[in-house]
Amino acid sequence: MEWDWSKVGDFMPAFRDGVLVTLQALLLGSLIAFGLGLVWALAQRSELKAVRWPVTVFTEFVRNTPLLVQLFFLYYVLPEWGVTFSALTTGVIGLGLHYSTYTAEVYRAGIDGVPRGQWEAAKALSLPRTRTWGAVILPQAIRRVVPALGNYVVAMLKDSPMIATIGVLEMLGEARQFGSQTFVMTEPITIVGIAFILIAYPASLLMRALERRLVR
Repeated sequence: MEWDWSKVGDFMPAFRDGVLVTLQALLLGSLIAFGLGLVWALAQRSELKAVRWPVTVFTEFVRNTPLLVQLFFLYYVLPEWGVTFSALTTGVIGLGLHYSTYTAEVYRAGIDGVPRGQWEAAKALSLPRTRTWGAVILPQAIRRVVPALGNYVVAMLKDSPMIATIGVLEMLGEARQFGSQTFVMTEPITIVGIAFILIAYPASLLMRALERRLVR
């Protein structure tokens, strides 16, 4: 089996489209995961059981069911109830919702890691609850968990090929489609594998640099 550079050239237009879709899903999915994760973490600390218990049950359910099943549910089942999204939107929501349950645990650990004295100082200063969270607790908690959140971005990148199962042609989806049309798999699959490394490794280095900076 020989490497054919002409096949690489033929694959490049589709590959570029796939990279854009992958990065779009990764960026938007990460924003959803980080935002919802914080909402879940705060809700689980609520004094109201009517808020705390439903959120806990929901996050445990999502965290303990496969992402693939959740994508199929969002794309094939919700339309039967009148809720319809495009394939890419469904993929983004699925990735973001799934990983939000993991980032919620990261936020929870960060909040629990804030020294008790910080809570007591805020109380002694008679700071409102919103001010305590916004100015004292969350800035410290989030700084502690940035590296862990970065790890989930890399994990989400590696799970992004799953959205191809609902018709979203990201990098791997484009490679598989190109292979099915040309019966050439070596070049496109190899290029996609290298692309994942080139995206994930710099992201890991960036997270390490950010972690060192936050520690200082």
